[in-house]
Amino acid sequence: MEEATASHCPNCERLQAQLEIQRLQIEALQAAVSGLQERLAAARKDSSTSSKPPSSDIVKPPPPASPAAEGKRHIGGQPGHPRHERALFPPEMVTPFEHTLERCPCCAGELRRNAHFARVVQQVDFGPPPLSVEEHTSPEYWCSHCHKGYYAAMPGHIEKGGLVGPRLTALIAYLKGVCHASFSTVRLFLRDVVRVSISRGQLAKVIAKVSTALDGPYQELLDLLPDEARLNVDETGHKDNGKLMWTWCFKAELYTLFKIDPHRSADVLIEVLGREFDGVLGCDCFSAYRRYLRECGVVVQFCLAHLIRDVKFLTTLPGRADRVYGERLREALRELFGLIHRREQMTAGQFRQYLQRARDKVLEVGTTEVPPGRQAQAMAKRLRKYGAEYFTFVTTPGLEPTNNSAEQAIRFVVIDRHMTQGTRGERGQRFCERIWTVLATCARQGRSVWDYLNAAVGSYFGAEAPPSLLAEG
Repeated sequence: MEEATASHCPNCERLQAQLEIQRLQIEALQAAVSGLQERLAAARKDSSTSSKPPSSDIVKPPPPASPAAEGKRHIGGQPGHPRHERALFPPEMVTPFEHTLERCPCCAGELRRNAHFARVVQQVDFGPPPLSVEEHTSPEYWCSHCHKGYYAAMPGHIEKGGLVGPRLTALIAYLKGVCHASFSTVRLFLRDVVRVSISRGQLAKVIAKVSTALDGPYQELLDLLPDEARLNVDETGHKDNGKLMWTWCFKAELYTLFKIDPHRSADVLIEVLGREFDGVLGCDCFSAYRRYLRECGVVVQFCLAHLIRDVKFLTTLPGRADRVYGERLREALRELFGLIHRREQMTAGQFRQYLQRARDKVLEVGTTEVPPGRQAQAMAKRLRKYGAEYFTFVTTPGLEPTNNSAEQAIRFVVIDRHMTQGTRGERGQRFCERIWTVLATCARQGRSVWDYLNAAVGSYFGAEAPPSLLAEG
């Protein structure tokens, strides 16, 4: 018996060694599969689980199905929605035409007019552009004493404008900046519609004049930024002759300012807002804002919408523990936003008290019982370090918990980037940031961009002070 046991010992040791090798192989394969699943989950990120724009979604998820009781909605106005109708133009703007019937179109019988009933159609059209061409002549005069020729001085607005007058200058700026038109498109429009031909070089000079006209109002807003009580900030890429730059968006209560800069760092924030910025900065958790918070001690409100998308990504990870952690954190955030939606049902004191409890629960869930996964640990680390900055709105009444306003304001810039492919030099950068600022600010205040451009260009041609972009009163 002892001989049999001894004879089997070497075989047992060999089998145990094989089992250990297979165990190590299985662990390595499991780790590889887990890593691949995490990479796959990261590759499947879309606008709902990250900060990526909706346009980056290659295949968008299907919309949620409507309840069976509702059925499919028809195109157009929906039941219960108020009817919208265009108001008629006032009589002083209308050229009247009346169309009458002499006999009944069916039986040729006599007709009696119904005094208070009529069908009215007002049709709007435009005629040939009313071009105004002025010719200014300055004769030459000869001085027999000085033996020199002299010309009479032209009016200042003629010297500044040259070929293109103020309203046509404003129209070109409107087409270029507001309508995203290229110089070629502007030339075609002027040639075919306005009936005037202008070279690309002349158009570039016109745009430069508009940029100069907008410099003063732009600088006024730029100087006001450090004194704002609340600012929302975002940034997006900008191409200048193929070189990557950045368009920064600063959204205040009454205006929005854009600034194109080569850098995407806190240095831009320090340059624009200074180290002593005393307001509240709404932003995402990008490194530039974290550095600005760390070095300058400013008060920030990190975007809760970004946090929710990152939490939602946790629920798509392969590890069960990571998914459970993400669901717990997501549920705590859902309760917090449910409380915000019920704000009107509580007094101000009750709402603040319940909101603080909901905040504490989110931070507790996010920093306790954290699974060992890399993504979960990164989320817990972020909440331990910057959790308070996600809930500044709890102790600051009226502060929005998200950075949606800045992201919405910057969409126009993204559209312009896709349509125009950026700028080709510093002059183009300055024009873009100024015309975008005019557009966003006028939209914010309900003002006409066209009217403002006309006023600004007219003041520039007349050597007068430019109109302010701040709303009057």
